[in-house]
Amino acid sequence: MQTVVFLFMMGLVDVSIGQHDSQFHWLSQLRGRRQHAHLQAEDPDCPLECDCPSRYPTAMYCHNRNLQHVPYVPSHIKYVYLQRNQIRGIPEGVFDNATNLVWLVLFHNRLDSDKIGKNVFSELKHLERLLLDYNDLTHVPPNLPKSITDLRLSHNKISKIPSSSLEGMLNLTTLHLQVNSIEDVGGVFKGLKSLTLLDMRKNKLRKIPDNLPEKLQQLYLEFNGIESVPAGFLTTYPKLRFVRLAHNKLTDKGLPPNVFNISTLLELDLSFNKLEKIPAVSRNLENLYLHANKIKEFSLSSFCSTIDMENFSRLKMLRLDANGISAKDIPAEAAYCLRRVAFIDV
Repeated sequence: MQTVVFLFMMGLVDVSIGQHDSQFHWLSQLRGRRQHAHLQAEDPDCPLECDCPSRYPTAMYCHNRNLQHVPYVPSHIKYVYLQRNQIRGIPEGVFDNATNLVWLVLFHNRLDSDKIGKNVFSELKHLERLLLDYNDLTHVPPNLPKSITDLRLSHNKISKIPSSSLEGMLNLTTLHLQVNSIEDVGGVFKGLKSLTLLDMRKNKLRKIPDNLPEKLQQLYLEFNGIESVPAGFLTTYPKLRFVRLAHNKLTDKGLPPNVFNISTLLELDLSFNKLEKIPAVSRNLENLYLHANKIKEFSLSSFCSTIDMENFSRLKMLRLDANGISAKDIPAEAAYCLRRVAFIDV
């Protein structure tokens, strides 16, 4: 075995064939790194499995190396890239020497919630971005740093989020939870005072989450089982600008009158539902997607209660295709009300 390893290190054995499946794949990575060492100096503290180029002195690149563990991280490193490996667990103490981490990228691994230490992230007081999407997590890792601004947990196997999971995360601005199996979140988002983007597409929600943060601007809930929208929903969250509810089970009965008629909303996606009427919207709305519903009537009053030179809709995009409407159903007055729409797709 020592002879084989020596040959690999000396570059005398060709590892290009089937190297992704070879137990010596990491050796070929090291050999390539040493062959290019003359092009740019490396940090002497950098682990052999990774690259630490001098032009980015606080970054450590360990992505796509077939790694099964998190390597040693030098104390001066702030940005660690570990995506596209085979890492299953993160034991306690792995980051004890790297408390200055700002970005930690771990998407596309095989992380198992039961193999992640309960306090493995707790001492990373400067961590801002934690990317854990495309793994096998069944719950949100505990004791996350309060400093995180961007948390990505999409494409996992999470079904529940206990109320304590995100407690005290006052700096969190973006939260990605799409493509999981979440049915209900209770009031877990209530204390996230800085959250502006929440993505929960492709889960198992039956209703819009309660107690959303007041600063929320973008809400993506496509591909769930939502049947209704609460009365006063948008007045409760006046800073919402983009709401996407496509591919749900919305019906006219589930939409209270004027629930979407609020002046701050800019984009509304209600496509691929079961609506039979065009809901009333604000004149300030810019993009409206209603395609693939069961709408059979074009109601101009949904966009303009009165029509004159000063009162008209700001709509730029209107999609009504895959409904029961044709061009002949659009009244001539629509040219005045919808004067900013370049083309109505029916």
